[in-house]
Amino acid sequence: MNHYTLGIDFGSDSVRALIVSTETGEEMNASVHYYPRWKKGEYCQPADSQWRQHPLDYRESLTEVVLKVVNGVSEEVRRGIAGIAADTTGSTPVAVDRTGTPLALVPEFADNPNAMFVLWKDHTAIVEAEEINTLCHSWDTDYTKYEGGTYSSEWFWAKVLHVIRADAEVAKAAFSWVEHCDWIPFLLSGGTDVTEMKRSRCAAGHKALWHPEWGGLPPEKFLTTLDPQLAGIRERLFEETYTSDTVAGHLSREWADALHLPTGIPIMVGAFDAHMGAVGGQIEPFQLSKVMGTSTCDMLVIPADHPAASKTVKGICGQVDGSVLPGMLGLEAGQSAFGDVFAWFARLLSWPLENILSQDENLSPDLRKRMIDDAKSRLLPQLTEAAERLVPDGDIVAVDWFNGRRTPDADQRLQGAIAGLNLGSDAPRIFQALVESICFGARRIVTRFVEEGIPVEGIIGLGGVAQKSPYVMQTMADILNRPIRIVASEQTCALGAAMFAAVGAGLHPDVPAAVTAMSGGFSAEYSPNPELVAVYDERFRRYLMLGEAAEALAR
Repeated sequence: MNHYTLGIDFGSDSVRALIVSTETGEEMNASVHYYPRWKKGEYCQPADSQWRQHPLDYRESLTEVVLKVVNGVSEEVRRGIAGIAADTTGSTPVAVDRTGTPLALVPEFADNPNAMFVLWKDHTAIVEAEEINTLCHSWDTDYTKYEGGTYSSEWFWAKVLHVIRADAEVAKAAFSWVEHCDWIPFLLSGGTDVTEMKRSRCAAGHKALWHPEWGGLPPEKFLTTLDPQLAGIRERLFEETYTSDTVAGHLSREWADALHLPTGIPIMVGAFDAHMGAVGGQIEPFQLSKVMGTSTCDMLVIPADHPAASKTVKGICGQVDGSVLPGMLGLEAGQSAFGDVFAWFARLLSWPLENILSQDENLSPDLRKRMIDDAKSRLLPQLTEAAERLVPDGDIVAVDWFNGRRTPDADQRLQGAIAGLNLGSDAPRIFQALVESICFGARRIVTRFVEEGIPVEGIIGLGGVAQKSPYVMQTMADILNRPIRIVASEQTCALGAAMFAAVGAGLHPDVPAAVTAMSGGFSAEYSPNPELVAVYDERFRRYLMLGEAAEALAR
């Protein structure tokens, strides 16, 4: 009998499911489903950086996407599915009751954004993050030591603290708090007691200040000094954490029936999307794996016995044993906005379409809609074609902090900037500067690793932008002055999850063996143009200068 595993990838806008052969890595079927409430913009306030997602979006979309992918394969393949694993965005925590049920699934909190998942890019907790940093840096132990020295508003404790301060009813009803990547395995396995939930090493180590050096989470005294409202929460969270080659539970009868799958399939401990995506993208020691989508998450692994594994790296998003590959130290960095920068520019340029053409009564409603949709679909491709024809020597320079700065040195108060505009500046030249800005942001991350004694020997690109934009990838290779290999699979995060599931099903002895058997290789490689090295060195210097000015304005 042939065996297969199911990888499920919860992204910012949608969930993807992938069925993979554990023997050959052949991708048997894949599907995607968009979150309906999120698509309508419900429960979000972009101007306030409030981004919340309803647990029903996750639960309903999970059902829809798995049914699509399962019902699209043969009965033999369906019955051969031997393991399931899921990855999610993070840090994306939610308040839950004793049973592990998110409060938004309880009637009295059904429409309360504070009772929903606080999405990774929610920056409402900037003040709380600053308080955590201040206390950590004055305490007898600096609990940000393995978090790059700076705690971010994108992370677990800042978000928990912000919500309980903002909403007394949610604070009172919350027995505990869980990450999205921990809730999905618990949900599928029919968990009913949150104290029995197996928590992700990846999520806890990178976002919740968990580390064995101080016995797990920060102590009760630290938390209550931060805010008395945190009293008792530590004992209702967790002590132990688990790597994703560990089985979290088994598919319950209820979910097996709902998903048309056999009951009892092992379900792995969850992790964040970029961490499992790095595994699906064949990450190797000192090869920086860049998951490029709405934001970026950059992963690097170091063998436990390598001298670099003993270093603490300033300004990154954490270094955690086993967070990517069990037995290796996983280091995380990233940019808070990547593809989101292009989406913002497209929205900006689309304003006349949405607000002028849409009201043209000389056109039928159907024709107006088709014209608007057609123009919007052509916008970024034609901007890209025009920008590709430009030489990189213009006056315009941009800084990519449109959603704050994740790394190096997290600061979500920062904002994007564009300088060097004149009356000859046009959309393609501004677009070129925006592309360069996100690549310069990536270069700052590589530079920080190297400055801190961590070599970066190559780049692995995966995710939507890596797959779809040769122009961005070539610019990235030129600015980093390093080759970039592009992973062949279009579902790398789900593929990584499927690899972990194969280990849990006993079909491969460990994760490296699963990667060897199931990887799809690389589809392209971009090499840097030596003639542009000096050009981009100068433009990078101007980027850094503009960044200093933008930081000064934010103070």
